[in-house]
Amino acid sequence: MQPVRLGAMDRAAKRNLVTAASLLQPAASLPQADDRQTGINHMRRFAIFAATIALGLASPASAQEIFAGAYFHEVETPLTFEVDEGGADIQAGYRFAPVEALGFIGKPQPYVLASINTAGDTSFAGGGLSWKVGVGGDIYVRPGIGLIVHDGPGERFDPVSGQRTDLGSRVLFEPEIAIGARVSDRLSIEASWVHISHAQLLNSEQNPGIDMMGVRLNWAM
Repeated sequence: MQPVRLGAMDRAAKRNLVTAASLLQPAASLPQADDRQTGINHMRRFAIFAATIALGLASPASAQEIFAGAYFHEVETPLTFEVDEGGADIQAGYRFAPVEALGFIGKPQPYVLASINTAGDTSFAGGGLSWKVGVGGDIYVRPGIGLIVHDGPGERFDPVSGQRTDLGSRVLFEPEIAIGARVSDRLSIEASWVHISHAQLLNSEQNPGIDMMGVRLNWAM
């Protein structure tokens, strides 16, 4: 499978990028709804936007693998504060072939993903770039960075302490890293960490973040 060249992007893919830009209308243009429904509306629109951008970078023939996994939600780490959420996260996504035109940053793979929380807490959708780095034999490391939109509350307070526990921004960064092993020519398994927050870049006063840890499977197409 040949890496994708942006210069070879056909007219349909260019139209996809124009369409994607039109999807990012101001939030005021959305129908009035409660806070959670507004988050879901944003999440759906951003998922379409991320998928359209990925398709603009790669033709349909370049799709490389699908992935899915199960994660513990709100794992306590030094990178987050408690937001009092529960359940587990079921994540699934689509990863495209390395983009040769981005060789100056190591030919990353564009991806899109969605994460659904089983307890009705924060779910999200988005996309980003990841790199698969071999470390010997069938073992590899896969760092990545993306942007997501979530459906969590826009404002939330702890009923006991009164401290704010919402995520501070509808749009968040999604850094991740996985350690994986190839099981067969098409199947690989990864131990994965996914983090969502905005690093206080989008709200200097509120940024608790959420960490998720789990296992995911990748299937080469």
